[in-house]
Amino acid sequence: MSQSTLVYDIRNSRYLNITGRCTLRCQFCPKHNGSKQVHEYQLDLDHQPTAQELIPLLGDVSQFDEYVFCGYGEPTLNLATLIAVASEIKRLGGQVRVNTDGLGNLFHRRNILPELAPVVDALSISLNADNETAYVQHCQPKLKDSYAAVRAFIRQAPNYINKVQVSAIEGLEGVNIERCRDFVESANAEFKHRHLGIVG
Repeated sequence: MSQSTLVYDIRNSRYLNITGRCTLRCQFCPKHNGSKQVHEYQLDLDHQPTAQELIPLLGDVSQFDEYVFCGYGEPTLNLATLIAVASEIKRLGGQVRVNTDGLGNLFHRRNILPELAPVVDALSISLNADNETAYVQHCQPKLKDSYAAVRAFIRQAPNYINKVQVSAIEGLEGVNIERCRDFVESANAEFKHRHLGIVG
């Protein structure tokens, strides 16, 4: 079996793949269509990596625009590792972004934003739908009330994190992109309009 890819580089950023677990089963996610690959990187993990494994792989922080917690799972599910590694990146003078489905508070049953705030410069949150029916259809959440939870997280996040970007994907049935944009901008976050089938 090939070794798990814990870090991978796209353009000028180093990506950190810290969990294979996820709170969603998005039907448009390549891993549900038989692929665990982004660009040339195989992202299937055989275990949850620890901070001790990841920190030696950070490299020279001055060489990267940012470090992005983003693999084929939801990074906030491995929260202790995320915070420990992000703390080290900040100590070394690097920038940290977390790509999240916005369900960390629901999963951990507490507000995790105060824990992220000291070590995370930017959040990229996937909203994916302007209504619960479309969200459940496309994202198939494992936790009850996930749609309400992601909307609450988006509203809270700008109070803690300087740069909050929220995306929705054009091309998903039953999703109104402009209504997604209106909600995101009303929460004082930046909207990112994505297109179906384009990853990374």
